[in-house]
Amino acid sequence: MNGLLTDLYQLTMAAGYFEAGKSKEVATFELSVRRLPRNRNFVLACGLPQVVEYLLGLSFSDEEVEYVRGLPQFARVSPRFFEMLRDLRFTGDLFAVPEGTPVFAGEPILTLRAPVIEAQIPETYLLAAVAFQSLIATKAARMTHAAGGRPVIEFGTRRAHTAEAGVLGARAAFIGGCAGTSNTLAGFRFSVPVMGTSGHSWVMAFASETEAFRQLQRLLGENAVQLVDTYDTLDGTRKAAALGEPLWGIRLDSGDIATLSRDARAMLDGAGMRSAKIMVSGDLDEHKIHALVAQGSPVDAFGVGTELSTSGDAPSLGAIYKLVELDVGGIRRYTAKLGTDKGTLPGSKQIFRLPDHDVLARGGECCSGAGEALLQPVILGGHLIEPLPAVHRARKRAAEGLAKLPAGLRSLETVAPWAVRHSAELTQLIETARRNLQ
Repeated sequence: MNGLLTDLYQLTMAAGYFEAGKSKEVATFELSVRRLPRNRNFVLACGLPQVVEYLLGLSFSDEEVEYVRGLPQFARVSPRFFEMLRDLRFTGDLFAVPEGTPVFAGEPILTLRAPVIEAQIPETYLLAAVAFQSLIATKAARMTHAAGGRPVIEFGTRRAHTAEAGVLGARAAFIGGCAGTSNTLAGFRFSVPVMGTSGHSWVMAFASETEAFRQLQRLLGENAVQLVDTYDTLDGTRKAAALGEPLWGIRLDSGDIATLSRDARAMLDGAGMRSAKIMVSGDLDEHKIHALVAQGSPVDAFGVGTELSTSGDAPSLGAIYKLVELDVGGIRRYTAKLGTDKGTLPGSKQIFRLPDHDVLARGGECCSGAGEALLQPVILGGHLIEPLPAVHRARKRAAEGLAKLPAGLRSLETVAPWAVRHSAELTQLIETARRNLQ
């Protein structure tokens, strides 16, 4: 993993820690969401495998070290720092909530404890990996909830902000509840089911729409999904129906979907194609999906792209990575950022989930009868303690975790937030730390 995939100030701070004699101090950082995105009642934690891959592979090549050495910001840094950078490996600990866990504002998704330089440099990558995938998984959960049990397929790579974002977005969307993706690399890397058949160019490449449909059925058989709106949606539906079986169904990609789906259903049924399904796509979001379902539109599946792969209505997640404590020669110092809008809480923490609220407690604190402890050890002493669960396990955890939340929190509208209470020990630490800092 390329050590330069970070912000410059992480490296200047690393050099500063080294020159100030602080490199052996052990720092604890927490990654959390300061506030939930617009119209969100929860966030699905996602991106842990990429975090683990980064930490276990973190290193600097000779060429990269020489590049850093040549930057003007490092002109006064001693040669020993660059020797240290060349040998740098992650030797610390990582605790995390399992992927697919619903989390709320202020709750740590990750806790990282390591010598301060090893803990500081990963900040940039960890924030990017967790924030993006958590954002997409959460958006997918909203869309699949709106679909009311009908499958939602992720189509968004072509609209994602990079091709790699499309791959990771497809993974996150599957965890959030999507039935599959059009991205074949996501299928290969992560065993996400892949789906899709043809585009408008296929139809236009043949002399007639009927011939295009015939050739696709010959190729794909029962997996064929005929895209019927290249020229005239209902005429295309009529031609697809006339060819008969085998056929999965048709896809509507434009126009008045509610009306066209009803007319297309009648055509298919009239041709004896009652088993043929209707998929719809075309700039869908959760609200449009919800409206179609509420109207009773005879839609069997939804294909979603732009709005999902970019989380169009809430395209950023306010994730933060903050120092909460520092071990200096065996003496623990609790740290916090003061301020009304951007304050943080001192000390490492644990989340306990109960049926109707969460308890945010001090790390290592035992809360009697306080439910499930969410933060679990992932890396200890620089070593992965056991293989991470497969993506299907994360998807199952997400479904189970969301099902346990009140129905209002799963709705598309913002409701009263899930209660996150502080334990007595954490409350006392907060008050003491703030008095000391002031």
